[in-house]
This record gives sequence, C-alpha cells and structure tokens, in this order.
Amino acid sequence: MRPNVLVVLSDDHGQWASGCYGNRELMTPTMDYLSATGVRMANAFTPTPVCSPARASFWTGLLPSQHGLHDFIRDNGDDSGTREWLRGTVTLAQLLHDAGYTCGLAGKWHCGQEDRRQPGFDDWFTSGRQQPQHDGRRSFVHNDEVVELSGNLTHIVTDQAVRFLRERDRHKPFFLFVGYSATHSPWSDHPERLVHAYRSCRFDDIPRDPTYPFGKMVRESILPTRERPREALAQYYAAVSEIDQGLGRLLDELDSEGLRSTTLVVYTADHGLNCSHHGIWGKGNSTWPQNMVEESIRVPLILNQPGVIFPGQVRSEMVDHCDLFQTLLELVDVPAPARSYPGRSFLRLATNTGPVPGWREAQFGEYGNLRMIRTRTHKLVRRYPDGPDELFDLVADPRECRNLFGDPGQRELTDHLTALLDAFFERYEDPEKTGLRVLEQPRPNHTVAWLDPGP
Repeated sequence: MRPNVLVVLSDDHGQWASGCYGNRELMTPTMDYLSATGVRMANAFTPTPVCSPARASFWTGLLPSQHGLHDFIRDNGDDSGTREWLRGTVTLAQLLHDAGYTCGLAGKWHCGQEDRRQPGFDDWFTSGRQQPQHDGRRSFVHNDEVVELSGNLTHIVTDQAVRFLRERDRHKPFFLFVGYSATHSPWSDHPERLVHAYRSCRFDDIPRDPTYPFGKMVRESILPTRERPREALAQYYAAVSEIDQGLGRLLDELDSEGLRSTTLVVYTADHGLNCSHHGIWGKGNSTWPQNMVEESIRVPLILNQPGVIFPGQVRSEMVDHCDLFQTLLELVDVPAPARSYPGRSFLRLATNTGPVPGWREAQFGEYGNLRMIRTRTHKLVRRYPDGPDELFDLVADPRECRNLFGDPGQRELTDHLTALLDAFFERYEDPEKTGLRVLEQPRPNHTVAWLDPGP
C-alpha cells in the first residue's frame, strides 16, 4: 500500500521561531524531535510572502504567475472569498484522491470558497472566511454544514484531525492536511500557561535591527501590538508552543494506531514572519512597497518517516513549496499533470538515496509586480516597471541594511541576476495570470490586486 501523508502547515510561522532552527528560548520539543529523527531543510522558502498565493502554490505546485492568485483573500464583505480561484487547476488533493487516497482537511484553507468542500476532499473542516480568532466561540464548516464550537482554535483543529484519523476508511491510504493559525495576528488570547512561561524571556534571538529603510510600515506593522512588543512576543512564542503541542497530539495518534512507519509527516508554514525584525511586524505585505526580507520568505520544512526519510539530516539545498508538491507526488508514485512546473522533487535528498543533479543555485519569488532572485550570496528585488529596486550582499550585509542597487560597481552582477530572473519567469509565467497584470487593477490599502478568475 502507498504511504500515508500528514502535512501540517501553519500560518505565519517564521523559520527562525523554533528550537531546531536555532531559537534558544522557544520550547518546541515535537518539532525538534521530528527534525532530529528526520530531515530539516535549512534553506526552505515560500514562493510568495503572503497567505493565499503561498497556499495555492503548495496545492498546485505552481507559481502565483501560473495559478493567478496574487494576494490574500480578504474577509471584507465582497465576493472574493466565494470565487473559484483555482478553477481549472488540479490540486494535490485531487491527484491523491484520484489515486485512491482518502483526503481530509482540518483548519485553514484560504484559497477561496472555505464554506464549500473542495474537489478531492472526503472530509472538510475549515474555520471559514473569518480572520483568526484564537479562543472563544466561532463558526466552522464541516462538509458544507456550519457548526458552532467554542474553545482554543488549535485544540479544535487538532480534535478534528484526530477524528479524521479515527474515522477514515482504513482500507485506503490517507492524506491529511492540518492548517494551524495560532501564529497569525492578533498576537493575543493564547493559553496563559504558555504565555506566562515566555514573559520573562530575553528574546535575544531577535536581532535589534534598525527600521526597514526601504518602505513604509503598513498593516500588522501599525497594529497596537507594536506598542507592547514584549507581550506580543510572549504571545507569539506561546502560539508556536501551542502548535507544537497540537503536532505532538497528532504524532501520538499515529503511534497509537501503529501508523508512524507508514506515514510521512511534514511540518511547514505558508510563509515567514517578522516580529520586530527590521522594525517590521508581519510578512511581505507589512511594508509598502512589499518586502522580501529573509524573515518574510524563510519557512520551516521538516520531513519525517521512520525507515524511509534518512534521519538526522540538515540539507542546505534551496527548496520551496513547489518542490514539496513534486516530492509528495514522487513519494506516493502519482504523476503530475502534463504542464510546465517550476518545482523538482527532493525526495532523493530526503532519503539520502543519491544526489539530484543540477539542483538550482538560486531561489525565486514574487508578490504581484515584485520579483526576486536569491543566490547563496546576493538577493535582487525588482519592482516593475518603475522600482524601487534592491540588491543586497547577504554575506557582508546579512541584515539587508545597505541597498547596493544602482552602485556602478554592482552593475554587472545586477544585470546578470536580472537576466536570470527574467528568463525564469519567461519560462514559467502564464501571460493571462502573470503578477505583472495586477498593475492594471490597482487596489487600495497598499496591496496588489487579484486577477479575476471570471464567472
């Protein structure tokens, strides 16, 4: 039988915010255990540093300029949440369902139509279109029906994931996606027993950066949170530990059912987060123009399956969720549809069965009219058509404080990286869905536009 797959994808969990990635104060024993007995990808990135398009890239294996979703789907009374943003695009859930998997989702979807079970899913439990509310009474959607539940959101989502594991069709392999939201703002209302443990922290692993000099602070960066930064940090750290405990419950359930050796467990996040890093609170859309600082684009990515994933590895290859899409398909021996995908499977790296020849030496990203290329030594950010643009030497200036774009001494490097960036998007972008088209549809509040998928 094909292996089971459990993917846990948290919202706004920065790579820096876990023990196995070097944070000395955060308590993340489950993540640390999965890392120590599995493989940790040290250079994992998001294709775009904001929720909905990042998630769409995980589900489809495509860039935003291929699937057409370029900004987060708002809960502001318009019809954006009811549109079929991924219509006509085959998702990972559909591929696995068609291959004989029982597929379930518990938690955040955020790719449109939260209140309707999406194609490929046998069991659908989402927190609906509401913004994160970490505790209290709220509405959920279970298989097209609205249910009211009270309590801690992470606990509720974990309960539903455990229910799926216990009630699933045991004659089939399963794919379970768990979407946690605890690390998303507002950074408040987390269990006091956890928050209390962090209020006395020094938070020494957060650099005392000067304010990001290349953009205006907007969105989460201007919320009242910034006025009580230590409390916000204690709440955020508590949120990470809260997720870690939920993840531990899922592992315990797999153990109790004898499923650990037959189940690949993946832990990751949709994008990163700044918690006062660079003076920013939030991700790519917390500055105007949008940013691509390391804390916004780096994500945790850990894979663990006893007897399959080679344990104790820390891989330095640059990977993202488009690569994860391909890796999961190779693991379960399901072919991807015939089209141009930007990602490659890194299963051979995770299983230590041999190198992957020609693995890329650059990471690419986008956010509307912003495009980025990041190498081991430099990062180039281009904002089309008129800038402002940025070039950082990540070796000499790892905190991205000195913009070298326009420096005559960097012209040759800038031209070279721009050529690589342009060639990448010329190869993969869909002219009808490219992020550069958002310039034709400006939206207020310093965010890029969506591309309307049509009726």
